[in-house]
Amino acid sequence: MRKVFALLASAALALTACSSDADTKATTAPASEPGATTLVVGASPVPHATILQFVADNLAAEAGLDLQIKEYTDYVQPNVALESGDLDANFFQHVPYFDAEVADKGYSFEHGKGVHIEPFGLYSQKVKSLDELKDGAVVVVTNDPSNQARGLNLLAAEGLITLNDAKNPTIYDIKDNPKNLQIKESEAPAIPVQLPDVDLAVINGNFALEAGLVPSKDALALESGADNPYSNILAWAKDTNKADAIKKLEELLHSKEVAQFIKDSYPNGEVIPAF
Repeated sequence: MRKVFALLASAALALTACSSDADTKATTAPASEPGATTLVVGASPVPHATILQFVADNLAAEAGLDLQIKEYTDYVQPNVALESGDLDANFFQHVPYFDAEVADKGYSFEHGKGVHIEPFGLYSQKVKSLDELKDGAVVVVTNDPSNQARGLNLLAAEGLITLNDAKNPTIYDIKDNPKNLQIKESEAPAIPVQLPDVDLAVINGNFALEAGLVPSKDALALESGADNPYSNILAWAKDTNKADAIKKLEELLHSKEVAQFIKDSYPNGEVIPAF
């Protein structure tokens, strides 16, 4: 497995400081056309902001949109900022995470159709195959509920554990653990940094990409894209006063141009169009 973590040491603080304003960065958009509607959209850097930047550079002006992209490196602040009105929309989360956030926080949000899928992967710097994992190996998974369920389901699909019949399983729903894996929880952005210190890491697709990993080559196992419920979506407030502009952005994100851009940018299946 290739070791591609040279940049992680310098990025570690930025990745782990999840609630700080330093976690946001505005990206540049082309000069807007007169009369264009400005949309401030929060997004994870890769691939969400990359996709939005393509839209801003190539499609937005003709649709009468001026996209201002604000990058976030965590999974909490984009919804907080949407709720506060600092954002008009966000693009960073999949549907199960969105549903969990709305149920837990009481957000009055709605979302569009799936744009893309970032397959979860199992990564290691200590073994070259899952068969090499020893008894008591340390495995790190994310601590947010919907993504933890996704990671545990991947471990179960690879035969490392079995789970109870829970809709969104947690570490407490592990039924059988034949290798006595020590499963630890961590903030998702920090997991790539911990990879040298654990035997196996379950890493979200976007954080793997940000860490310089190539999921199709570096992962010991990858989540299947077929019938995958974890497609990433655009979200906005139900009472937005920019509904028409958001509808236009939603249409652009599902255009043939965006689908081709995703395929061209990620030819090894690191990111897959969901439409």
